[in-house]
Amino acid sequence: MMGKALYFDMFAGCSGNMVLGGLLDAGLDFEELTTQLSALPITGYRITKEQVYRSAISATHASVIIENSTPQSDRTYTDIAHLINSSRLPDVVKAMALKIFKCLGEAESHVHGVPLEKVHFHEVGAVDSIIDIVGSAIGFHLMDIDQFYASSFPLGSGYIQTRHGMLPLPAPATIEIIANTRAPVINAPLSAMQSLELVTPTGAAIVSALAKFEMPSMTIDRIGYGAGSRDSRGYPNSLRLWIGTVHEQQATDDIVLLETNIDDMNPQAYDYIMEKLFHQGALDVWLTPIQMKKNRPAIMLSVLCPNSLKTSLTEIMLRETTTLGVRVRPVFRYIAEREIVEIKSRYGKVRIKVKKLKGEILGISPEYEDCRRIAERSGIPLMDIYRNIEAEGWKLIGHK
Repeated sequence: MMGKALYFDMFAGCSGNMVLGGLLDAGLDFEELTTQLSALPITGYRITKEQVYRSAISATHASVIIENSTPQSDRTYTDIAHLINSSRLPDVVKAMALKIFKCLGEAESHVHGVPLEKVHFHEVGAVDSIIDIVGSAIGFHLMDIDQFYASSFPLGSGYIQTRHGMLPLPAPATIEIIANTRAPVINAPLSAMQSLELVTPTGAAIVSALAKFEMPSMTIDRIGYGAGSRDSRGYPNSLRLWIGTVHEQQATDDIVLLETNIDDMNPQAYDYIMEKLFHQGALDVWLTPIQMKKNRPAIMLSVLCPNSLKTSLTEIMLRETTTLGVRVRPVFRYIAEREIVEIKSRYGKVRIKVKKLKGEILGISPEYEDCRRIAERSGIPLMDIYRNIEAEGWKLIGHK
């Protein structure tokens, strides 16, 4: 069955320990978390949690305390990948943590001009950040969260002291992650927040590597507040996590079709525009070759999206293309029932999407990300894995 959904409500920013604190505040079992973390080959630290207040809002502050008697050296991306892969953690936790660290490592690689494998993480490679990232991945797994959504990143300004000296805010790695993933940003809503680091590289990597930047239609079961280290006056310095169930869209979806005809734009831009539209919540985006006035060859850009997103996606189309206008019209669609099922295949646990109509199974589709992870790990061709899992799915779930 499909797991829970999590929405990162980043009204005051995001850091690794704020994510971990938010999960603990929402009910993550602290003892189980520490037990799972003991599978990592790291010593010389302990985790604490404390109930605090941020502008009268109760929140959980998670902290990683490093023992001074245990020296901690810098680690490269390769060191961290080996550390995670050699642990006894569940495969799904390893994959999630490695995805986050790769997002972080690629940003650091570009900022410092060195290959990914040789990136020295310094601050973000320290034990506390490793625990924040791996601990968050463990928390998502223990709480059965497999869908992630997020608000825009609020960005402050000013400077921060690091091992490299004074650096501007947002930190170079943070803004690089945001640029690489094309995540949306907004100005910090309060002037008191402008001169502070609101989003850390670790926080940016956790959210950007996992989440869609959109507001889902969901039923909220739990809310957790993860406190930041500062008890700032004027605003509650915390990250709010919404955990619940996303509503399946029905046949009467409130969706719209956005269309525009373009005959004077460099076609190289379409890939960027389509990716940006998908990232901002478009359900589907496609291009159709057409013939316009004066026999000009052109492209019709079409976007299917929830009605609630029509304004923001129309603005992207107007800003990012040469068009002077966008057509908007309501549409309706019928959707087959679908269910995500986890099965035990020859490659281990994988998820498959089961398509149904009136209870009858019409199709089985292995989850692409699971197949890709197996292919990268095993060296087996991706499509061979896809076909084998599909066949095993039919044997376990239905008949074909």
